Amino acid sequence: MSDDPAPRTEIRPGPPAPNAAVLLIALGRRVGERVDARLAEHDLAYRHLSALGHLAHEPDLSYSELGRRVGVTAQSMQATLAQLEERRAVERLTPGGRGRVARLRVTAEGDALRHAALAAVDEVERELLAELPAPQREQLTALLFRLFTTEITGR
Repeated sequence: MSDDPAPRTEIRPGPPAPNAAVLLIALGRRVGERVDARLAEHDLAYRHLSALGHLAHEPDLSYSELGRRVGVTAQSMQATLAQLEERRAVERLTPGGRGRVARLRVTAEGDALRHAALAAVDEVERELLAELPAPQREQLTALLFRLFTTEITGR
């Protein structure tokens, strides 16, 4: 009989159980990178596309409100809109400043740019979901939309 203790076996845990929040974060980052790369082909960032989309539906949004919706500061939104104005994608109908809301309108050039950018985003979506059968793609989109609207509205 030996006085040597029995060899210890190191127990290594397996991967953690899937967690929806972690999966959404990780997948969101990867999809965001793909979308950013495709939008960069049009010399755009996601904030430009978001601003164009919101302004196409509500031209009277303030910089602050538009920034909140896009997820950037009012100052960053002013810079974003200045870039879009330089590209003639947005035109200023009334000046803003000192508490006044600048009325902005998406131009025909901006609408064409928005549609090209949306097509690029759609392409990323098709690539991402290509392995899923159509019913699962539809179900996934519906579930994500439900989560999104619940999170945004609190209902």
